[in-house]
Amino acid sequence: MAHGPTRRSLLATFTLATLFAGACSAPGDNSDSSAANASAAPVTSATCGTGPVTLKGYFETGFALPKSLSDEFTKQYPNVKWDIREDQFAVITQNAPRVLADDPPDLMRLPQVSELVKDGLLKNLDGYATAFGWDKWPASQLEQMRVSSTGQRGDGPLYAMGLNFSMTGIFYNKKMAAQIGMTKPPATLAEFDSLLQKAKDAGLTPINQFNGGATGGLAFPLQNLMSAYGEPGAINDWIFQKSGATIDTPASLQATQHLEKWLKAGYFAKDINSQDYATMMSRFIGGKNLFIFDGDWESGNLDKQMAGNVGFFLMPAQSAGGKQAAMSAPLTYGISSKAKNADCAAFFLNWVATNQQARDIAVKVGGSHPMGPADAYMPAVAEGTVTASTLAAGATIGKDNGAMDFIANATGAIYAKSWTPQLQKLAAGQQTPDALLKSVQKDYETQVKN
Repeated sequence: MAHGPTRRSLLATFTLATLFAGACSAPGDNSDSSAANASAAPVTSATCGTGPVTLKGYFETGFALPKSLSDEFTKQYPNVKWDIREDQFAVITQNAPRVLADDPPDLMRLPQVSELVKDGLLKNLDGYATAFGWDKWPASQLEQMRVSSTGQRGDGPLYAMGLNFSMTGIFYNKKMAAQIGMTKPPATLAEFDSLLQKAKDAGLTPINQFNGGATGGLAFPLQNLMSAYGEPGAINDWIFQKSGATIDTPASLQATQHLEKWLKAGYFAKDINSQDYATMMSRFIGGKNLFIFDGDWESGNLDKQMAGNVGFFLMPAQSAGGKQAAMSAPLTYGISSKAKNADCAAFFLNWVATNQQARDIAVKVGGSHPMGPADAYMPAVAEGTVTASTLAAGATIGKDNGAMDFIANATGAIYAKSWTPQLQKLAAGQQTPDALLKSVQKDYETQVKN
């Protein structure tokens, strides 16, 4: 998700001289796999070579971006083929330790990384960062993928990279919005509440949100509400496992109570607890509801499926003109510490961020801002598209310093074992906001200690 959510600029492809610069381990070298935070081996050559290579990937199902990038990469480097396995993000979250240990892919969509680093399952990428110049990119792009020797994120060696830098917010159906007199995004949380009531009064389904199975989609509106009531820094401290951090704060309680108010008011579709992500998207594209909370990875898809009929806005602040925040994180991929083709996988990750065709795909297919140098190439985006709206919103988040990682990424088990069942109980009227937060915090403390 996280799947999360969430998601960058581009230089032309590096020259061979750049590719051979710096220091990097030889293909398949696993010298840094014995323990977490072992030093990265120096990188002297990181390419895919000229001989046949099969990159083994473990990707998240339902997203076109990784497949589009891998297909384009093979067009440019025909000696590289792909062996890709796909699963839902919640399944990947549960499978990650076993897969990385017993059947290591070269490249893998990653859930929360701290535990994987502690167990020595991810390759330290600092050598590649030096060789490819990733350490010259804006530091904020990479900090969520750094892990210290104590397991705290935000500092220390680099253990992952992003296919893009995603961001979440609210998509809306413009034709349905016009039915309730909505001509522009709400400027305050109170205005948003008013729109939800107007939609219900008009016989529309205000919000549809996936919340079934092992993936609690109500975490999206909940964290958006947290951003309206509190500071993103406190939420990041909790996600990054900073000492003493807690999710059970007055601001989080206000946000959870606000979500409960929406649920009790009937603003969500009645069957959200039995709904998966694909169903949510199908209904929204089919014009069945006004709003969904989702990420910019759907921008390209929605521009095709609902051309001209989709808008996007960030969760409004409590006061007009207030700072805004959003879940905004790299679409995180890592290299197994036991990967057979680590150098080629790293070469691919660098290509994703620096190749012009790859950056075009990141924006036009992924709908998100590419990773990379601050002055890198950016493809033109047509005005009036939802992609243009999400990219503009990303600039607002950068200006307001409002980027948060996803609360589902605080520990490896917190999404499937804590947030999801607790939010499903809240939706069913079987849990209170206060007890929900206390339960999640208790689980978090147990998981961090382990």
